[in-house]
Amino acid sequence: MQWALSILTVVAYATLPLGSASYEQHLASTLLVGLGYAALAVVGFPYVQRRGRAFAVAYVCVQLPLGFVLFALSGAAIGAVLLLVVLVSQSVLLLPLAGAAAVAAAIPLIHVRMDWPAGLREGLGTLAVTAFTVVVTELLVREQRARAELADANERLREYAAQAERWATTQERNRLARDIHDGLGHHLTVVQMLLQAARAVIRTADEDRLDSMLAKAQDQSKQALAEVRRSVAALREPRTAPLVNAVRALAGEASEAGVPTALDVLGDAREVPVDVEESLFRAAQEGLTNIRKHADASAAAVVLDYSDADVVRLEVRDDGHGLPEDHALLTAGDGADGSGAAGGDDTASRDGAVVGRGGFGLVGLRERVNGLGGRVRVDSAAGRGVTLTVEVPG
Repeated sequence: MQWALSILTVVAYATLPLGSASYEQHLASTLLVGLGYAALAVVGFPYVQRRGRAFAVAYVCVQLPLGFVLFALSGAAIGAVLLLVVLVSQSVLLLPLAGAAAVAAAIPLIHVRMDWPAGLREGLGTLAVTAFTVVVTELLVREQRARAELADANERLREYAAQAERWATTQERNRLARDIHDGLGHHLTVVQMLLQAARAVIRTADEDRLDSMLAKAQDQSKQALAEVRRSVAALREPRTAPLVNAVRALAGEASEAGVPTALDVLGDAREVPVDVEESLFRAAQEGLTNIRKHADASAAAVVLDYSDADVVRLEVRDDGHGLPEDHALLTAGDGADGSGAAGGDDTASRDGAVVGRGGFGLVGLRERVNGLGGRVRVDSAAGRGVTLTVEVPG
């Protein structure tokens, strides 16, 4: 807009010598005053626009009477009127809208020296031109402002989109890490336990038992490979087996690996959302894997409780040696009762994830369950095993 006003100023100055057929023109004075007016309009206006309101008011107070003088010297030349119209546009850019309107209303007074019928006619015509200039300039200013705001909003949206992409990438990375740990780690643990048991009976000449163990280890290896492929492809293939059957299969695997595990289902099993079922399955998987790896237990039990209509509770417990004291207190979250204490001198309990001996699985489990509005609790009493409890709305 500044360039357009500068060009209009130069064109208006070039038309000043044309004068008017009705009035006498003082050519030299017109060109000299017009040159000063045009110089201020082209060079001074950008400077004033960068300064404060006081400079803007001073600029208008100088240009307005100078334009009146130029109009009189030019013999009411159309170029002088155009220069005053430029001042109206500049006033919209420099002053509040009310100030610009006052400038537009004052300019028709250049015709007061004419005979009143002609002066009134010319004044009304000039007023229409200046009012139109105010409206058009204000609309252009608002459009430019809207464009700038839109560009700023688009930039913020791009920043938000980039943040959302980074967040989604982090979430997906964490999800894949949990899947690899919960799935692949579980199957490899079972394979390890089966191979260890197979080595123990390899010299007993019990070929059927040995073959059964190796066949199950092979099956677990296949499942581990499937888990890897699924995680790498970032796909979560839904399990077709109901949750009770899937947990029963996990208990069977644990029993085959050397830790007799019982499953107890309380209440009537019901359908729950897929993400809730997946979290409960992973919780059972993680609990049983930790029992086989760390608990040195002689027996384990899994409870799947549907008694509460709004919550599904999973409990995995063992009779092993429990968590060492230096590991049991490394927790995240508050106590289930709000205090953080489980209630026994030799008991460590938290409504969170126990981070011990690597512990990533329970951290990932806590992330899963917290995302569903549930909670995780680990109770460990020295010499009396560990109980993992997961409650999820569903």
